Order: sequence, then structure tokens, then C-alpha cells
Amino acid sequence: MIGFFKSYRLRILFIILGGIAGYLYWSQIGCASGTCPITSNWYSSSGYGILLGWLLGDSFRVKRKQNETNATN
Repeated sequence: MIGFFKSYRLRILFIILGGIAGYLYWSQIGCASGTCPITSNWYSSSGYGILLGWLLGDSFRVKRKQNETNATN
């Protein structure tokens, strides 16, 4: 279990930060009329933040893996 967290710590960090950023976006900016599909409630805004955090964290993992492959060749 510790090995899992150690290998995915950057991705987990970005997922948590994305969820927090989505929630903060909803609470500070949000949508006053309630007609905005993403920012009208906290759970959809946080969900999109988590998704973007996961994608961003995954993009850093791919770059690191490419660098390791180039180093071995």
C-alpha cells in the first residue's frame, strides 16, 4: 500500500489540489443564476477540478517516463 502511494504521489497531489481548486472556484466565482452546468453546484465544479488535476498530474508522469527511457538508451 505504501508503494502505491509512493509511486502515485504526484498524481494524488494534483487530484487533491484540483478538487480544492474546483471547490474554491465554485465558492468564490460560481454561477449566481444556477444555469451554468459546471459551476452551479459544488460537486460538479469539484469533479471537473479533480478531472483536470488528474490529467495534469498524468502529463507529468508521461514526461518523466520518457526521460527515463532516453536515459537508458
